Amino acid sequence: MATNNKTLKEAPKFKRRKKRPCPLTVDQINVLDHNNIEQLQRFISDRGKILPRRNTGVSAKKQRIVANAIKRARNLGLLPYCAE
Repeated sequence: MATNNKTLKEAPKFKRRKKRPCPLTVDQINVLDHNNIEQLQRFISDRGKILPRRNTGVSAKKQRIVANAIKRARNLGLLPYCAE
């Protein structure tokens, strides 16, 4: 007699975490200014690298805006390219 595997429900192997909201959307920041260094330093590591989305919780659209603002600030000399 063959067993029907489709009738048995397996328990999920991992629990899905609730996605945290985008910090820029929660603060209602639509325009990120490259002159606002305090705001940009939330998205930079201590070594000067841009933090990825999975660490900061920023949406994909806002991550591109953050990256462009950081690159502009670096070009103007407001932010370092690397740790000193």
